[in-house]
Amino acid sequence: MKRFTYLIAIAIIAACGKSKDPKTQLAELKKERASLDSKIASLEKEVGGDKKALQVTEVSVVEVQPVIFKSFVEVQGKVDAQENVQVSAEAPGVITAIYVRPGQQVSRGQALVQLDDKVVRQNISQLQTQLELQTSLFNRQKKLWEQKIGTEVQYITAKTQKEAVEKQIAVLRSQLAMYRVKSPISGTVDQMDWKLGQALNPGLPGLTVVNANNLKVKAEVAESYAGRVNTGDEVMVILPDAQDSLSTKVTFASRVIDPASRSFEVNVKLPAKGKYRPNMLAVLKIVDFRSNGALTVPVNAVQKSESGEFVYVAEGGKAKRVIITTDKVSEGQALVASGLKAGDKVITLGFQNLNEGDPVKI
Repeated sequence: MKRFTYLIAIAIIAACGKSKDPKTQLAELKKERASLDSKIASLEKEVGGDKKALQVTEVSVVEVQPVIFKSFVEVQGKVDAQENVQVSAEAPGVITAIYVRPGQQVSRGQALVQLDDKVVRQNISQLQTQLELQTSLFNRQKKLWEQKIGTEVQYITAKTQKEAVEKQIAVLRSQLAMYRVKSPISGTVDQMDWKLGQALNPGLPGLTVVNANNLKVKAEVAESYAGRVNTGDEVMVILPDAQDSLSTKVTFASRVIDPASRSFEVNVKLPAKGKYRPNMLAVLKIVDFRSNGALTVPVNAVQKSESGEFVYVAEGGKAKRVIITTDKVSEGQALVASGLKAGDKVITLGFQNLNEGDPVKI
């Protein structure tokens, strides 16, 4: 009985399906599809709008705080020895002895090289014999004069002859000293080109003594900075080859402009350190402006428009456009003259596509 009932129901459904022709069915399906497409487009538009409204830009910020701002005049110079002497002989002669070697420490007045002084010594020896004779004659004449024997002329003549020989010996002794080359300063023998047996002439350099404990940095500064660089200014000295730097003061700033180079000389004294050497490259960063408690922002965060400079500040979860004015720029930081206050969070990354009021996340 149940099976029969199922068969009847199937027959009725089949009869109903056959009651609609294919054209009618197609029209109904197209209508249903158009209705669905409209609903889908409406929902996509609604969902897209909500996503845009909820879009938040991730940013990085720098909190503005009072700092010490410095601007610099940067120039390149070199290390120079304040006592760097090329030694030469004072008299002509052949080298008979060399007492020092390169790298040796010497003191002022120490003998470095000996020249052949045989002739001078022989002349002194001869005069010494004459001096002994003249001294003996003078002493005898003096005794006679004291006893009122002889004339005053004889006494004066004996005295004059003795003193003349003494002066001749003194001159020769001065000449003898010229045959010994001495160090004019205390320091280190840096160069030695002379050799034993070599003939020297006065003024011919061949030996250098350097005092490495008395060094300075010497640089030329352009004339345009003449009003900004002075003796006593703070300066940062950077020695790349020595991998060292120090903060000190400008020891000397010349008041005279070189007419050829249109520059003036600046010197900075260095402390005694073994790794500092003459002619080593040095960079001077001379402070020409300093402000305590200054507000600064990274230069890259500052944007420009027709109305002037501005930055974006993160405030209350939103981007706020703030008009500012800047003054000097140094080491990637701009000195803010107006527009910002301490505690402002300036957006430094992610500001490129921001607009006023856009939501941001730090």
